[in-house]
Amino acid sequence: MEESKQQNQEIIDETNEENQTADEETEVVEENSELDQLREEKEEAQNRLLRLQADYDNFRRRTQKEREADRKYRSQSLVEELIPVMDNFERALQVEVDGESSQKFVEGIKMVYQQFHSALEKEGVEEIPSKGEEFDPHLHQAVMQVEDENFGSNIVVEELQKGYRLNDRVIRPAMVKVNQ
Repeated sequence: MEESKQQNQEIIDETNEENQTADEETEVVEENSELDQLREEKEEAQNRLLRLQADYDNFRRRTQKEREADRKYRSQSLVEELIPVMDNFERALQVEVDGESSQKFVEGIKMVYQQFHSALEKEGVEEIPSKGEEFDPHLHQAVMQVEDENFGSNIVVEELQKGYRLNDRVIRPAMVKVNQ
């Protein structure tokens, strides 16, 4: 009997050990599962952080480019308003005058025109070259076509109205006559 109790006790001990081992294995599997889940969450958080950082860098670059463009073209609306004034100055200077007092008045107008012209140049305004140049639809507006043997095909023969650009942006294309 005692032997049987001892055998029973051994069987119980073995069963307890097996159960304990199974419990430990289950615990290890659960810990591994939790560890894997934590690793996945960490990777997701890192990926979100990297995407957020990339979005921020893109936003910063985009706003910097916008600011640079704003600075570069800040005077565009003013220039658009002043170009017709330049045209009127040029027309006034083309008038023939007689007399010394009229001549002095024209000289004063020329001085104002030169000062006005240099102020626009300082802002980045430049005239678009036309006469003798090849026609470029981005820079020129063809209002007439002529046949002139002195010029090659698709060459600007005459400038009817000056064109202007601010830095690299066309403010007003030049109105021109183009050879066929």
